[in-house]
Amino acid sequence: MMFTHEHEEIKRTTERYIADRVNPHVADWEAAGLFPAHELFKGLGDLGLLGITKPVEYGGLGLDYSYQLAFAESLGRMSCGGIPMAVGVQTDMATPALARYGSDELKRDYLAPAIAGDQVACIGVSEPGAGSDVAAIRTHAKRDGGDYRINGQKMWITNGTQGDWICLLCVTGASGSDQGRHHDKSLIVVPLDAPGVDRQTRLDKLGQRSSDTAIIHFDDVRVPAGNLIGQAGAGFSYQMQQFQEERLFLAASILQAMERVYEDTVAYTGERQAFGSAVLDNQYVQFTLAELKTELEAARALTYQATADLVAGRDVTLAASMAKLKTSRLARQLTDTCLQFWGGQGYMADSSTAQFYRDLRLHSIGGGADEIMLGIIAKRLGLHGRKAKTP
Repeated sequence: MMFTHEHEEIKRTTERYIADRVNPHVADWEAAGLFPAHELFKGLGDLGLLGITKPVEYGGLGLDYSYQLAFAESLGRMSCGGIPMAVGVQTDMATPALARYGSDELKRDYLAPAIAGDQVACIGVSEPGAGSDVAAIRTHAKRDGGDYRINGQKMWITNGTQGDWICLLCVTGASGSDQGRHHDKSLIVVPLDAPGVDRQTRLDKLGQRSSDTAIIHFDDVRVPAGNLIGQAGAGFSYQMQQFQEERLFLAASILQAMERVYEDTVAYTGERQAFGSAVLDNQYVQFTLAELKTELEAARALTYQATADLVAGRDVTLAASMAKLKTSRLARQLTDTCLQFWGGQGYMADSSTAQFYRDLRLHSIGGGADEIMLGIIAKRLGLHGRKAKTP
């Protein structure tokens, strides 16, 4: 996949914004456990960066996903992992189904303000008993006249305490079988200032500390039936489609973060003296770093290829799952190995190795755990259901 001048301009614009408006404040936001989402998102919206692939009639740029890839990869220039994740929720997790299937009125009221950065969006899928097993969610919405009445709980919701609305996956029908579990759910836009919404609990996380993450309770929350996205009962299918863009975003958004950890480690080990010579003079360190760089470029190529397939209109379920799995696992390996080469200094909270060791660990869990990715890959490769032959 080749980047054009327009791709490079999106990257330059994003990186300038990060250098001027984000990185100087990251340390303070990490300490506070919160970044000013409305302020930052408005700045990104004013630059046209929150609707790169979204329809022009609602304020988007109407470009293909390769331009979103350029944006996502540039977000990795941020000095933390929490804010890129929060941005990705806005662009690639809470809004794709709304843009694709929402009514004109719903898109005017919620998609357009999200693209402009005037509203902050959340995606509500995970629950205490339904993380990887999306079909097991229990939050339900019952039709009551011209409204839906919603009860339940969502867990680990990014942007949860600052968000204006949530794209909520909930049960809207009765399911009597495993197959039915995939046809009884819907996506509904729920304003988070509605009576009955409680989102006071902000979670204390290992990493991504500047990104607010909440538990959200819904107690007889009423929303108009017109807030349904697309067709009732199609929510599981819509969410599976959203996952593909989410997983590509997650893969692309950590490439530059890993690049930074790698480059910082090369520089530090070249200066750090141990036993009379630089740590980098050790052949083991050289070979390990060479292999990590090779793996990083392979992960980048896989992510680029998956994006090219998406732009070409091909099914990217397999490729996106592979890219998500590869980048997430590599992030764990690379940050851990590099931290080891830094020694005690790498364990200090303000080092880039410690920052991304904490922040990137989430990528093997969020957006589909590694084990879910492996299950999808195995199924797509036709490995499920095979029985070992006895001699």
